[in-house]
Amino acid sequence: MKKIKTLTEGEFLKLFFAFFSAVFLIASVFMPDRSTMLADFWQILSQPSKLTCSYFAIGGYAATFLNMGLVGFICLLLFVVFKGTPNNASTLAFILTLGFGSWGINILNVWPTVFGVMLYGLVKKEKFGGLVNAMLFSTGIAPLITDLMIRYPHAEVVGFNLPGIALSLFIGAIIGFFLPAGLANSPKVHKGFDLYSAALPIGMTAFFLNATLFKTMGVDLPAGADGAQLQVASQSMVNTFCLILFGLCVVFAFILGCKPKDYWQLLKDPNLVTNFSSTYGNATFLMNVGIFGLFILAYYNAIGATFNGVTFGIIFCMLSTCNSGSHPGNVWPIMLGYVVASTVFGWLSSLAGGTFAMTINAQAICVGLCYANGLSPIADKYGWQYGFLAAIMHYLLVTSVPNLHGGFCLYNGGFTAALICIILVPELERFFKTKDERKALKAAKK
Repeated sequence: MKKIKTLTEGEFLKLFFAFFSAVFLIASVFMPDRSTMLADFWQILSQPSKLTCSYFAIGGYAATFLNMGLVGFICLLLFVVFKGTPNNASTLAFILTLGFGSWGINILNVWPTVFGVMLYGLVKKEKFGGLVNAMLFSTGIAPLITDLMIRYPHAEVVGFNLPGIALSLFIGAIIGFFLPAGLANSPKVHKGFDLYSAALPIGMTAFFLNATLFKTMGVDLPAGADGAQLQVASQSMVNTFCLILFGLCVVFAFILGCKPKDYWQLLKDPNLVTNFSSTYGNATFLMNVGIFGLFILAYYNAIGATFNGVTFGIIFCMLSTCNSGSHPGNVWPIMLGYVVASTVFGWLSSLAGGTFAMTINAQAICVGLCYANGLSPIADKYGWQYGFLAAIMHYLLVTSVPNLHGGFCLYNGGFTAALICIILVPELERFFKTKDERKALKAAKK
């Protein structure tokens, strides 16, 4: 433990990535369906990954955990092989990619876009180590890669074929090649108020490719996942695993020297902090992983979410911002906004005689909340009530946005958050004062 305490941020994060990945691999051999794990794993690799497929249904529990662990180690491998130094953005990219290992990303569909980013590095003569984050974020369009491999232009799955593999490599290379420029420009659009910054270029890319490969070509858009997949779930397994994992994070944080007052300081910091491990140290960051993870788990239990493969994955997708600005203190207004929006619009729908499907525990809304979390900087800078407003707007749009990208963008909610920023942030800047500005005015009056 003494050696761990002296690790730099980058070294500690590599160890953290290895720990997370190993926990999933270890868990896979304790699943009740472990005897068929390898055969089930092939089902995950060879079936469509379009929103919102659930690997619990496609491949079972053991194979899903195996896939998540292997995806995590692939992410770590890229940092090790290319000598990249992980940072707060890397934490987001890693946990996000690992989380999608239960409903959209597998060890095959990640590579075409990764190769595209590598091609960009060769052309621009940039070191691959500085591009690993972009490689991981490029996997947000992995469902399209799988579809190109196994069924495009058909509606039904035809299996892996040479033209499909070639097309997926070609399209993936183009996506990855142009993504770094989009990633660099994205914060200029949402002004840093969407923690899922990569979602904007990935979402726009998926939008363009959906229009090009399907609408323009006259090819029917294949259906998404069968809703019956979402009925394959295990509340006890998900809760047990998450309680153990997040509990271990809290225990290790204490062992590494994090004190309650240290974490309280993080929660009460009035400034917009976007790098917890650098600002507060590795131990406090790890404490936020554990506490924030337990907070997310408690929320989904409280609303009665069904813990299928998708819901299991979004716990980690939401957790991914644990080093980039999110914690229970600034996320609760987002959660409250979703709850209030669901209640109010459910009531209005009944008055209008509509068929209301956007209940707070509906699958699409559970997924949406995960990415609404990315708007927490609004609550940090302007106050909880503005984060509350942003959440309501996100709730209203998030189920409509998949129509743009055809269900091929895993970062759908993050893409929605960016659109919210484009609409809301200019109005906040024009008509409202930040928390700091309000404090300054109050102090001046005294």
